[in-house]
Amino acid sequence: MFIYKGRVIRVYKERRRLPGGIRADIDVIKHPGAVLIIPFLAKDKIVLLRQFRPVVKRYLYELPVGTLNTGETPLECAKREIIEETGFRADIWTLLGAIYPVPGYSTEKIHIYKAQGLTKESACCDADEIIEPMIVSRARVRSFFKSGRLIDAKTISAFVFCGWL
Repeated sequence: MFIYKGRVIRVYKERRRLPGGIRADIDVIKHPGAVLIIPFLAKDKIVLLRQFRPVVKRYLYELPVGTLNTGETPLECAKREIIEETGFRADIWTLLGAIYPVPGYSTEKIHIYKAQGLTKESACCDADEIIEPMIVSRARVRSFFKSGRLIDAKTISAFVFCGWL
C-alpha cells in the first residue's frame, strides 16, 4: 500500500512472504539509489566535505554523495556530483563496490567510486546544500575517525573499501 511520495523517496507498507513461508507486514522506503565518490588529489590527499545535515541538525564530515536521477547511470551521477559538491572534475574512475546503508527499511543502494586525475572546476551546489569542501590527508581522516568526529556510515564504509580505515 502506497503511503507517501517525497522529493526523493516513496514509502510503502507491504505484505511479504519470508523464507519459511511466514507472511509479514513491512515498511519500505523506496529510493532510486545513490553514488559516493572518494576524490583523490594525490595518493595521500582527498577532498572531504563538511556538510550541514538538517535531519540530524549538525555538520558531518562526509565524502561527496548524490542521488541517481531517472535514467542516469551510477557513473554519470558520480561525474555530475563530484563537480557540484567539490568543484573538481575527475578523469579516472574506479568502481570499488556498493553498500545497502539501511536494508532493514530502505531499498537504497550506494555505489562507491574512487575518482583520480582531478582538475579544478567551479562548484555549483544545490540551493539547499550547505557544503564546505576541504583537502585532508589520510592521517587527518584517521584522526577524525578516532576522535569520533567522522560518524557518517557511508563515508566510513567507503574509507574501508579504499583501505584508509
